[in-house]
Parts: sequence; structure tokens; C-alpha cells
Amino acid sequence: MTQEEYSNHTPPKINPANFDKIVNGKQVGVYVLSNSQGIEATFTNYGQRLISLLVPDRDGHFKDIVLGFSSLEKYQKAHERYFGSVIGRYANRIAHGKFSLDDEEYLLAVNNGPNHLHGGPQGFHEVIWEAQQINDQWLEFTRTSPDMEEGYPGKLHAKVSYQLSNDNELKISYEARTDKKTPLNLTHHSFFNLKGEGEGSIEEHVLEINAQYYTPVNEQLIPTGKLANVSGSPFDFTQAKRVGQDLQESNQQLTFGVGYDHNYVLHDSPKNADGLVFAARVSEPESGRVMEVYTNEPGMQFYGGNFLSGQDIGKSGKPYLKREAFCLETQHFPNSPNQPAFPNTILSPGEVFRSHCTYKFSTDT
Repeated sequence: MTQEEYSNHTPPKINPANFDKIVNGKQVGVYVLSNSQGIEATFTNYGQRLISLLVPDRDGHFKDIVLGFSSLEKYQKAHERYFGSVIGRYANRIAHGKFSLDDEEYLLAVNNGPNHLHGGPQGFHEVIWEAQQINDQWLEFTRTSPDMEEGYPGKLHAKVSYQLSNDNELKISYEARTDKKTPLNLTHHSFFNLKGEGEGSIEEHVLEINAQYYTPVNEQLIPTGKLANVSGSPFDFTQAKRVGQDLQESNQQLTFGVGYDHNYVLHDSPKNADGLVFAARVSEPESGRVMEVYTNEPGMQFYGGNFLSGQDIGKSGKPYLKREAFCLETQHFPNSPNQPAFPNTILSPGEVFRSHCTYKFSTDT
């Protein structure tokens, strides 16, 4: 994929042959959703990854706005393991890779210093899911996670559906059941750049987050258990501002995260027609692209791409550098199994876990 192809506003599409492989005895493939407005979302069942998302700018020119790769092999060799993937069983961090449940201690795989991150090294992002394409706008993935996978108790039956509406909404719905009590916290981990993947810094993107509080962290990015008011701090996005506006401020939390890598406590505002709360709005002035986020989750992680290092070369042939993407991951709070005051994340037998996230795309004139 050449620079010339990316400059003519018609980014090349993913070649399914580059994903036609057998991994651990299971077939990997590519699945495409498209709507009446020309938006296309391309997935693979390897880690349930969104590998391409073609969205128009204000002039109708389409760009791929999610970071990623054009082949399965490149995903498997990537330094950044989570591009576009589902995250589970537990999104974000669990301190010291352990938690207690009904007086029994469980030890999890440790893969982030002394802590457990995003379900462990062989979490949901690394496995092959069963895929069923219902129609051109609806795709479902299912999988049974065995008891004690990555240290988590219970056999967990999970289903995630993706629907691309004609109103340019990518709707993600999660559902799960278990036969033993287990922590559960699922999310989607696309790295977005509304200028287009590989098109440079996201610091000029304008961000609004519907949150008056966030959960401050220690130097290992584990929440302290407190809620901090964003007012008067670099973490205040209650009024839209440039992502890079306050990044140079002297602030211990920015130092710990090398920028923004924090969970926001979403405000319980009026719900939309789908019963979801507005979480965030991002706009990119040059292209006019806008993305809004809606969810039923109590939190959302805003990550500013601080640890992208240039080691991964993306679909456009360019290295992905620091702060060239952002993630908005709807979720329960990090380390909740070890923080009784945080919203509960324990799923019990007989219960049904349901979580929803919608990414809605439009343009500013």
C-alpha cells in the first residue's frame, strides 16, 4: 500500500487472502460490514479485531481511521498487542495479578510489570472466535472461555455483536454467562485517528468527555481507589478542548501515564433512544470527522497513544509514533475486584452480563 494510494482519498481495502490461515486448528477469516452511506468496517475473528474502518470527511473523501495491519502475520508479530481487538476477561489492570472471591484467592497471569493487563498475555485479543455474519450490517462472534483460563474461575460463554447502522453508528453489544462467580469487564480497543491512520499526531483533535471525576492512579497505573474532580486540572474535558492543550503541564498524573491513560467516571446524564449515556465527542478540524461515544458502562478509559514507539509499521507503510492515536474504551473501573467501593464487576451463575458501546460518526461543516 503506497503513499500515493493513501493520498488519492481511496485507501485500499484489506485483502482477505492475507488472513486466510489456520491458527491453533481454527480458521481465521475476514468479515466486512457496510451501510448505505458507504462506511465499511472490516473485522477478523483473530481477537475480534476491527482491522479497517473507512469513514468520509466533510468533502466525502474516505480514509481508514483505525490503526492496524494488512495481514494476520503482522498482527501476530506486533509490539502493540491490542490494535482493534476485544478485551477480556477483564479490561484494564488488576493489581498484582490477583483478587479474592468468597474467601478464595485467585492468581492471574502477570503481563504488565507486577500486574495483570487486559485479560493476560493470552486474553480474548489473542484467541480465534467463532464468527457468524447475519447480514451486510450485522456480525456476531462467540466463544467459550474455559474454567481457569488465564487464572479466571468459571466457564464463560461470551457473545459480541457488531451492527453498522445507516445512521453511521457502529454498535457493539456484549453478552456473557458463567457457571462460577467471576470478574468480567469487556471492552473494545481500537486506536483511532480521525485524520486517517498513519496521518500524524492526534494532539489537535478536540475532545469532550462527559465526566466530572476520574480515577487517579499510582506509578503503575493502578487506581488509588479515590475519585478526583477534574475541575482545574489537565483532566477536565467537560468543555471541548484540544487533546494536546494541557499535556505540557506539570502534573503527577500526566507523569505517571506519560500523558492521558486514565479512567473517567461517566456522568449519569439522560439516555439516548438505545438507553445509553453520552460519554465523549471527538472532532478533527482538518477533515471535519466527528466521533461520538455512547455506553451503559460507568467508566471510560481515555488513552492518548503515549506508548506507541514507531516499532509497528501500519497499513499505510508509516510507523505508528507516540500520540498518533487515541482509544476511548467503555468499561467498569480498573482493579475493581480489589476495590470494594468501585462498581461491582462480579458475574454470578444465573445472571447475564450485558454491555453496550456505540461509536457514531458524522462531520462538522
